[in-house]
Amino acid sequence: MNLLQVTEELKSAELLLKKYKNNVTIFGSARTSKEDNVLIQATNLGRILSDKGFNILTGGGPGVMEAANKGAFEGKSASIGLNIKLEHEQHPNPYLDEVILFNHFFTRKHSMMNYSVAFVCFPGGFGTGDELLEILTLIQTNKIAKVKVFLYGTEFWKPIITWFKDLEKIKFVNSDYLNYLYFVDSISQIVNEVEKE
Repeated sequence: MNLLQVTEELKSAELLLKKYKNNVTIFGSARTSKEDNVLIQATNLGRILSDKGFNILTGGGPGVMEAANKGAFEGKSASIGLNIKLEHEQHPNPYLDEVILFNHFFTRKHSMMNYSVAFVCFPGGFGTGDELLEILTLIQTNKIAKVKVFLYGTEFWKPIITWFKDLEKIKFVNSDYLNYLYFVDSISQIVNEVEKE
């Protein structure tokens, strides 16, 4: 790990993101099929939130990220991508007003999680799961603001809902922190809740 590079990445993100208020970070799979309705919903959500004055922040790659950025790019507010240099999947998508390239996942996640008023997780794999659990951990430990976290697609997220409830039963997690989670099947639910902030 190059500490100078880490410092530069964090400073670059801070300089860019502190210019923007009302950011909503959207996570989801880079591998979602182009025929999947989830991409339509991510695009619609990005556009609606953008038109309502919320900047859309994603990992800047393909799949759900590209769909959300496309919606934001077509809307009135900024479409921002925090991309990471990888051999596969993570080339910046073409719908970005602003883009930063990262070498380290942790500096990228820090930047995605410290400048947002809400988070939305569309279906995804290890990366999306990692981001979700980190958000919840940071909320629990008061390292980021206590903001709403939306999990789109209750059928997809059902196993993690069960797991969270099991953790709550054995007191491994405090139910207070699960109150920040919203399991939704409609983007209108997300928009309505985000607008309350």
